[in-house]
Amino acid sequence: MSVPLTAPSTATAVTSSEGPLKVPPFKHPLDPLTPEEIAAISHSVRRYVAEKTDVKAVRFITSSLLPPPKKTVLAYLGIPLLSGEKPEPATEIVRKADVDFIDAVAGAAYNSIVSLHGQDWIVDTVDKLPEGVQPQISVQELLLCEEIIRADQRVIKLAAEVGVKPEQLHADGWAIGYDGRFPENKRIQQALMFARWGRHENLYAHPLDFVPVVDSIAKKVIHIDFPPCTKQKGEPSLSEGSAAAVDNTSSTTKPPSLEEDAFKAANRKRIPPPQESHDFLPDLLAQKEGFKFRNDVKPLHVVQPEGVSFKMDGHVLEWQKWKMHIAFHHREGIALSTITYDDDGTVRPIFYRLSLSEMVVPYAAPEHPHPRKHAFDVGEYGMGTMANELSLGCDCLGQIHYLPGSYVAHDGSAVVVKNVICIHEEDAGLLWKHTDFRVGGRAQAVRSRRLVIQQICTLANYEYIFNYMFYQDGNIEVEIRLTGILQVYVQGKDEPNSPFGTTLAPGINAHYHQHIFSIRVDPMVDGLHNSVVETDILPLPGAPLGSDANYHGNAFIAKSTPVARASDGARDFDYATDRRWSIVNPKRLHPASKRTAGYSIMGKGAGAPLMALDGSIVAKRAPFAQRSLWVVKDVEGPRGGRMWPSGRHVPQTRDTPVDALPNWASGDGSLIEQDLLVYITMGITHIPRPEDWPVMPVEHLRLVFRPTNFFTANPSMDVPGANDSKSCAAFPETSDATTGTAACCEH
Repeated sequence: MSVPLTAPSTATAVTSSEGPLKVPPFKHPLDPLTPEEIAAISHSVRRYVAEKTDVKAVRFITSSLLPPPKKTVLAYLGIPLLSGEKPEPATEIVRKADVDFIDAVAGAAYNSIVSLHGQDWIVDTVDKLPEGVQPQISVQELLLCEEIIRADQRVIKLAAEVGVKPEQLHADGWAIGYDGRFPENKRIQQALMFARWGRHENLYAHPLDFVPVVDSIAKKVIHIDFPPCTKQKGEPSLSEGSAAAVDNTSSTTKPPSLEEDAFKAANRKRIPPPQESHDFLPDLLAQKEGFKFRNDVKPLHVVQPEGVSFKMDGHVLEWQKWKMHIAFHHREGIALSTITYDDDGTVRPIFYRLSLSEMVVPYAAPEHPHPRKHAFDVGEYGMGTMANELSLGCDCLGQIHYLPGSYVAHDGSAVVVKNVICIHEEDAGLLWKHTDFRVGGRAQAVRSRRLVIQQICTLANYEYIFNYMFYQDGNIEVEIRLTGILQVYVQGKDEPNSPFGTTLAPGINAHYHQHIFSIRVDPMVDGLHNSVVETDILPLPGAPLGSDANYHGNAFIAKSTPVARASDGARDFDYATDRRWSIVNPKRLHPASKRTAGYSIMGKGAGAPLMALDGSIVAKRAPFAQRSLWVVKDVEGPRGGRMWPSGRHVPQTRDTPVDALPNWASGDGSLIEQDLLVYITMGITHIPRPEDWPVMPVEHLRLVFRPTNFFTANPSMDVPGANDSKSCAAFPETSDATTGTAACCEH
């Protein structure tokens, strides 16, 4: 087995096994498959395929836990369907796995369900997927893409024409996105090309001017595209009537036919890659003339002399009054389940599952083949399979607990990422404070502690940092940080700057793009049957300035309307009314406010409208990105509940799949007191800056879930006051600062 092609640098090891499973039974029904289970499942599927099908060679793509039904899990864990009531009686749980694989010879795709009986994994079903339906693209296929282009003589010749040697060729394999010129049944990628002058040099500093298309099954280049260049606007103009100040060298942004000469259609000369290096590794930076590292950064340590405040039992975490299950998933990355809060002895469920369900990164340049760049980093590649092994003291600071993750390799072995999820505590500033300003008045200050569950994923050039954070006041925050290296394309020496991108450095252009995420919330606020309420803040209706009801014109109200029908489930932000939504349990009322207990969704600062036009291929393939929030009813079946907003199988889709959000948000079905799903769209429109080069400082996106009428009062009143004896004056010889005075820290 070739380890480099089985496990990327983000992984730790590879585990293979033959024969029966010999590990203890699961501790929790939502525990992810272990490496040993993945290998044993692969063994069972391969044996079944050999004995009962015509498939000659299996290429495993995904292998993951098929979760049991919600009510079965809640009964097993003793969580009631309504807070304060008795849980349902527990029933037997059969551990199951969901496997996608490909016929490595013919290219057809299959799905299999496998069940654990005793210590044997038994294949229940093997179903051939419809023609053109493609499972997730594997890490090995992405690595294979680079091998394919390096072996292709046309690619080698094209590279040589611009001064690049075969050993300097590199490619980022991307899903093809959409290209109707190719048959649906081919499993294809596009190879975004770069040169590299040294082993660890920044290859993105040297983009190439052509884009091969590879067949992952045949392992060959099947076509090569040439993007046109930007040129000064002329007569006739391709961009006539538009705001674009320049044209491109092609007569159209429509793709040329496969029979046409692609280079001739681009109507330009070859463009050599930029020669200058733009490095980020410290040893290479140190070689740059005039460069030096800052020398005035003093150490800053995170120290917990008495240890951490959380407890772990396998994948189950308890911290303060929170309890939850933490799992690695090859597609979602981190999956948090059965999130509950101990409210003075009453276990109150909040979310059944919280995770990233999809994202899309559409680029703005309209000239072919750039519109193919709209990556679905969850559905096409899998955020979990792209996750890093995290480093203590670098990725995670303080006292850290790690959880491992694993996913299947082509040969059925398990790729293990040892420290794929890190868990730690952080100081989060002040939680609350008040000072009685009167003479002799007292003050109280309480500092906030938060629990952070973190994962970092590398998607070729980009890095995404996912932080799920829990607070002592009942808040839950999802924070996404974006960093890494911009996706760039070569710019000719005398080529005008593109209206669809930014020239970062000579010869290097970064196209405008968006990162749009879909956060999936499976709520169980005080129980499994919830509603979603939309609230608009309005000036008092029918009461104009000077009226008896609103003489001074200052009155405003909060108007709340339940999202009642399935066809009303797709919602939009309205900034004029400061719109917000709450997930509520109508059966639970606050004793004073008389309003329903719930959790409000606070995320308007993270909204980003999809720039692609209605009817565009991006809008069809990523329908979730067209609306701010979706409310749908969950429907559980033999393969679990509704999960993926752009469909289960995303690569090479050509329209909105049947199993996607718009088809769930239709009809007259009730959304009141139902088992609901809420999909929240958040994103950023990235207009690159030179300051984003060569590596981008982090951008932040934040989404907060805030208890509203859920607790009787501030649930953090029992948090001890701030009194850190280790704090001291920065300059004691010139300061009279004191620590822990009774006036502000008494508790």
